[in-house]
Amino acid sequence: MSGQSGEMLQERQKGKDVRMSNIVAAKAVAAAVRTSLGPRGMDKLMQLGDGEVLISNDGATILSKMKVLHPAAKMLVEMSRSQDVEAGDGTTSVCVIAGALLEAAGDLLAKGIHPTAIAGAFVQAAVHAEKILEGASVPVELSDRDSLLSAVETCLSSKVVGQDSDVLAPIAVDAVLGVINPETATNVDLRNVRVVLQEGGTVDESELVEGLVFNRGSKKTAGGPSRIENAKIGLIQFCLSAPKTDMENNVVVSDYAAMDRILREERKYILGLCKKIKKSGCNVLLIQKSILRDAYNEVCLNLCAVGKFLPYFIL
Repeated sequence: MSGQSGEMLQERQKGKDVRMSNIVAAKAVAAAVRTSLGPRGMDKLMQLGDGEVLISNDGATILSKMKVLHPAAKMLVEMSRSQDVEAGDGTTSVCVIAGALLEAAGDLLAKGIHPTAIAGAFVQAAVHAEKILEGASVPVELSDRDSLLSAVETCLSSKVVGQDSDVLAPIAVDAVLGVINPETATNVDLRNVRVVLQEGGTVDESELVEGLVFNRGSKKTAGGPSRIENAKIGLIQFCLSAPKTDMENNVVVSDYAAMDRILREERKYILGLCKKIKKSGCNVLLIQKSILRDAYNEVCLNLCAVGKFLPYFIL
């Protein structure tokens, strides 16, 4: 009998130790981002594993870069990520609130209150808090652009780019409204909005482009167009260069006459492709790159300049 009671005490003590370990780990994560909360929050300087240095005060960004191993701490990281996906803001607040609630739960556990009773009380408190928030909330119509701008500027006020909120807020609002139907939408898929980063310049040079933006420039030669409006775009999955032999084969040229004949045949081949492209009426060309041969060469660029269409090479 004494042996069974001893085992029960050991199991209870083990369960208590696990609970306290979870609370301590979660409180540590909350404490790490607590000082970055609010407009006066401090920025975090982090050095990543690859040596890159990152400065941010966004809770989701900080937690996503942390190498968290404890299961309870990982739950806070996932909670912050879910908040970022669903609301786009409040990633630090949810971690700080969760840490405070767990700290209060630890005090209640120390007083001998059963964990089930504490969890049930938290559920009741969540229902009551939700009613209070719904009563204090103000409905916002997606057609009311001024209210949306005010909400976005409030979100940006605590970020590193808060001083540029007057530039970034209209861009963010117009980008979201451009990919949804304001009359019927209840959520937005942010994968439909692409952010293209360009080195150099300032935040003030950021702009919203209603269309497609590639992260690399077009290829052109002297005399070729650099800007085309009302473009007719063509997409090809072959290369505008001369065909090559298989990787294990070689072409041996013994005299200049044979080399000249090869160059003429190469130009004739590319010229035939460019004539067909020009005949189709397209003036912007998207070309898929290849790992086996060049997507273009100088002959191709010269012919494109003569044909007045702009080649653009993508992966």
